[in-house]
Amino acid sequence: MFEAVAGYGLGGSTIALFARVGGGIYTKAADVGADLVGKVVEDLDEDSLMNPGTIADNVGDNVGDIAGMGADLFGSLAEATCACLVISATSPELINQAGYYYPLLISAWGIVICFLTSFTATFFLKADEPEKVMLSLNLQLLVSTVLMTPVLYLCSEWYLPATFVLSKAKLTVTNTQCFYCSALGLWSGYVIGYTTNYYTSGAYSPVQKLARQCVQSAATNIITGLALGYYSTFVPVVFIAGTIFVSFSYADMYGISLAALGMLSTLTIALTIDGYGPISDNAGGIAEMCDLDKARTNTDILDAAGNTTAAIGKGFAIGSACLVALALFGAFATETNLIVVNILKPLEFAGLIFGAMLPYLFTAMTMGAVGDAANEMIIEIKRQFDTMKIREGEERPDYERCI
Repeated sequence: MFEAVAGYGLGGSTIALFARVGGGIYTKAADVGADLVGKVVEDLDEDSLMNPGTIADNVGDNVGDIAGMGADLFGSLAEATCACLVISATSPELINQAGYYYPLLISAWGIVICFLTSFTATFFLKADEPEKVMLSLNLQLLVSTVLMTPVLYLCSEWYLPATFVLSKAKLTVTNTQCFYCSALGLWSGYVIGYTTNYYTSGAYSPVQKLARQCVQSAATNIITGLALGYYSTFVPVVFIAGTIFVSFSYADMYGISLAALGMLSTLTIALTIDGYGPISDNAGGIAEMCDLDKARTNTDILDAAGNTTAAIGKGFAIGSACLVALALFGAFATETNLIVVNILKPLEFAGLIFGAMLPYLFTAMTMGAVGDAANEMIIEIKRQFDTMKIREGEERPDYERCI
């Protein structure tokens, strides 16, 4: 049964690939095209009603940052759950005592906890002043993580046998060790989110240092920005590596899949925080097009916070994907009785090098697609300004054509 269920995770991941990549190319092409022509060539305000690409830019926020990220994290959640179910099928104790429900219960309780967190954000952590916006969003992630920790412990105590054997790994595991694995993934997710926020928020020194570099020249700004980006990977990688090491030591590949589920247990809040930016951005665009200057001032404050918190969702996506990939490999190894992979063999080593190259090839292809689509967008917007009386107010821009 669980082998069949594994197809569910594969399907979710396949759809997520198209939604994430397609939506990402759309939103960046629309954003680049609309901003370059509108701001640089035609000297218009951002989201100006006269810019034919404005509506396409707003649509892009939805298909890329909302639908794309949602599909991406859903794919990770589905794959982590399926991997955990496949591996748990190797334990007679888990099957006989219904312990295989444990992965599903982590996700189910996570939804309940995130509802409670959203309730506290609405009534106790109100963002009624500009400086409280970021605080409220960040505290939601912390509150959900703190509340989820005892829930993970109770789930492991109530729904798992005290000890069980993973027959393929020939390892005896306790329910307390399962709690450690899931809790470690949960808190690693929080640390990754916090680190991402630290390196992208204007409230902390990295971005402030980068802003000071902008005063000197664009070159130093680019160099320092790249350096900060590379620095920001250190803490997440250390925590992911530590999570993998400890979880594997406790419960083999089952522990790694539990760590992935623990990280994704607060997915509801992570997606809420991630969606805050594009929603605020769209609200600002509507306010600009309706000449609501005061509302635009408020949405700019929200948008600034949303741009930072959007990076937290991306941190979750990347961190969970790393754990999920290893968990899926563990499920594959479990089903195929794969004992060891010797990377010093010619075929395996060649595959390792080829696999390391693929992300760069894939990135180059997607960046090229963004460039091509943005170029078409620029040509179309310029054509409309050159051939239509948009500035004079006599003709309405053809928004549909840009979309």
